[in-house]
Amino acid sequence: MGSLPDFPKPYVIEDCMGAVKLYNNGTVLRCNDTKFKASYVEDGSVQYKDYLYDPKNELKLRVYKPISGNPNPRFPVIFFIHGGGFCVGSFSWSNSHNSCIRLASTLKVLVVSIDYRLAPERRLPAAMEDAFNAVKWLQRKAMGLSEEDNECGGDAAWFKISEVDFDRVFVVGDSSGGNIAHHLAVRVGSDSAGFDPVRVRGYVLLAPFFGGVDRTKSEEGPSETVLNLDILDMFWRLCLPHGEASRDHFCVNPFGPWSPSLEPLKLDPILVVAGECELLKDRAKDYAKRLKEMGKKINYIEFEGEEHGFFTDDPYSEPANKFVEILKKFIYENST
Repeated sequence: MGSLPDFPKPYVIEDCMGAVKLYNNGTVLRCNDTKFKASYVEDGSVQYKDYLYDPKNELKLRVYKPISGNPNPRFPVIFFIHGGGFCVGSFSWSNSHNSCIRLASTLKVLVVSIDYRLAPERRLPAAMEDAFNAVKWLQRKAMGLSEEDNECGGDAAWFKISEVDFDRVFVVGDSSGGNIAHHLAVRVGSDSAGFDPVRVRGYVLLAPFFGGVDRTKSEEGPSETVLNLDILDMFWRLCLPHGEASRDHFCVNPFGPWSPSLEPLKLDPILVVAGECELLKDRAKDYAKRLKEMGKKINYIEFEGEEHGFFTDDPYSEPANKFVEILKKFIYENST
């Protein structure tokens, strides 16, 4: 009886900082032992609850509600989308969780923090579709439509019309979440009535993860403490659709050759924030500049000396305090 042939062992073709490994046979391994700089913040200022918003894809979100008295008649809503290059991250990670605790407790808002399908298992535009579906889930809650109970619970008391102002929803996206927020702005802005009674009043893009074939000066500049150009390119290789590897893909480059024209679109107010030392700074600044030239209501703010993720890495730092004040002003100015 002959011996079985030796098959070559699978080998790693992409290693995303040890968190995600893609093998040549298509297998994806994720590391569940993620180390974070900060532990969970549990200061008693906020209560939170998890919900299953997409049973088919087993996608969850987390709702944060301030415990102390609300100075507003009703809580405005912040719809938070985490970052991670479309490949890593979760609402349950401490950087996202602590950021949402900070926003809910300081701004006295209801925060809805979502998960979305990650690449390379689910490539773009899956993440954009998931965020859109999460907004539609919020719409169903705002309409008082009951859903079957599931393991995450379905407590309608968290979404009482008398306590939550669904007419004042603000989308805050960090990094890849900022990219998703842009695509939401385009999709929601073209059919705002289709989301009644949910009304998005503005978008905040924290160093949105945009790209393009042509490099920018900041991309070619010094690497950051954690990020470098090789890592950014790896994220794009992992998340772009198979066979569509160009960084000018419409999910990547909002002004690319295959992207829809933004000039005729109705866009709600947008605030773009970036750190001075970010590789993504020039793309964020150019995005704001070009939209402003189109007559859109958009503002760009740059934080001196800061790198990517300065708010989510430490939402209680001095730069984070400044950002929260800027966000508070943005919400106030766009609430009517």
